[in-house]
Amino acid sequence: MAHHPAHADHAPEPDYIRAKKGIMSWLVTVDHKRLGLMYLASVLFFFLVAGILAIALRTELFTPGQDFMSAQTYNKVFTLHGAIMVFLFIIPSVPAAMGNFLLPLMLGAKDVAFPKLNLLSFYVFSVAAIMFISTLVMGSIDTGWTFYTPYSTATGGAATMAVFAVFVAGFSSILTGVNFVVTVHRMRAPGQTWDRLPLFVWAIYATAVIQVLATPVLAITVLLLGLERIFGVGIFDPALGGDPVLFQHFFWFYSHPAVYIMILPGFGIISELLTVHSRKHIFGYKAIALSSVAIAIISFLVWGHHMFVSGQSELAGIVFSFLTFAVAVPTAIKVFSWVATLYKGSISYTTPMWYGLMFLWTFTIGGLTGLYLGTLSIDVHLHDTYFVVAHFHYVMVGGTVVAFIGGLHHWWGKMTGKMYNEKAGAIGALLVFVGFNGTFLTQFFLGHQGMPRRYYAYLSEYQFLHQISTIGSWILAAGLLWTMIYLLHSLWYGEKATGNYWNATSLEWHTQSPPIEHNFHDTPHVTGSPYDFPEIDKSGATH
Repeated sequence: MAHHPAHADHAPEPDYIRAKKGIMSWLVTVDHKRLGLMYLASVLFFFLVAGILAIALRTELFTPGQDFMSAQTYNKVFTLHGAIMVFLFIIPSVPAAMGNFLLPLMLGAKDVAFPKLNLLSFYVFSVAAIMFISTLVMGSIDTGWTFYTPYSTATGGAATMAVFAVFVAGFSSILTGVNFVVTVHRMRAPGQTWDRLPLFVWAIYATAVIQVLATPVLAITVLLLGLERIFGVGIFDPALGGDPVLFQHFFWFYSHPAVYIMILPGFGIISELLTVHSRKHIFGYKAIALSSVAIAIISFLVWGHHMFVSGQSELAGIVFSFLTFAVAVPTAIKVFSWVATLYKGSISYTTPMWYGLMFLWTFTIGGLTGLYLGTLSIDVHLHDTYFVVAHFHYVMVGGTVVAFIGGLHHWWGKMTGKMYNEKAGAIGALLVFVGFNGTFLTQFFLGHQGMPRRYYAYLSEYQFLHQISTIGSWILAAGLLWTMIYLLHSLWYGEKATGNYWNATSLEWHTQSPPIEHNFHDTPHVTGSPYDFPEIDKSGATH
């Protein structure tokens, strides 16, 4: 795909981790790779916190009555789990951590367009995280992660701090989005035209556009909510003459595009995993790239499908239902292209490929069950049941988180310079797959039978399925814990990674592992597709 000048023989340079010493060199760094690692450590910490809260919730639901939490505590833990997982892990996970690390490398650039703005966005995110965690000291919140009014206007003082934390976190998303858009437009290597961009770059670019356009709506919404709480202005609270449904419109106008802020980067990762580990040119490159843009556009038009039972007009419900089916089309194009890429490929069953195949299973279930919820007559029955919980987790965890973990394994050696144990990786993937499906597949049946979501206690007729779901969550937790252990073990005892240990062809593989501080000794020149793999005949020889 790329070539370097013939004279590009240079003395060895220290990698970006060892180029500068001391804690201050990290705290004030403008190196996108170091900032990517700092984001990665931050989001993984919040993933751990939110995951522990999730296990506490599922364990409490093992029996129909109270086990070890009061109803009030359950509501607080439920809210913290959802808000931390969404705002502090899933939304920033792939764009902020992997996007920061990989985007300039894939573009052949030495850094992002605005390195100091990149550092600022990390500290803005850190301030937001501290503000949110401080709500634990203030008594926590029990509104659910959506902060729906009138709950969020009537609950304790911690809710004010929480909504302002979300307000601050939004600025980090906007700054990162602007930085990525300008970087893709202005920092591409010579010869890297739009039809030669890696699909991960396309996905991050589409995500950044959504971040810039949609996040201000959330910022204004939570700002209005905070002002209402502090000054008693009637905006959303019906007791003050406000309209709580207005909050739902504002919130979902941001939060449905936010679903694609979460999943589009995962799509980009899966495109990279499946093509590299099947040694085959991606099928339908332009269709996948343009479908990312199409999803970004349509995502702004479907928020009303969250509100079919809110009292909106029948015509609005029909329009939003139709648009929900429309957004399935570009998503289906991607799934078809990924499956076609695997067809007759030379598949290597590496840990990243296991996660890629897992994604195809779990995300497809999540996407198809979204069509059930987009159908007006069916949604009335399934609304606010565990069916919605299962659908959401199949998209967010089975989609984004599975892709994130797969990408983490794919680029782990590039980021750290060390390789993990492949057998340990396969065991971890199996545990995650069994545990995840055990946890959430049963919840489709719970929802179909009428089990409401967010309930602290339930009828004994639901106990058996709840117990299967809880046991599945324990297996999932074991798989994730196992994954954390062998990845950390690799940092000290893993084999040293070579520059291109997957024999891939995109630009990030044209650097050493880990890369030097300024990425490339010489500016790479792009001469072809990032997916031009050598042909492999049946004997296994390449030519």
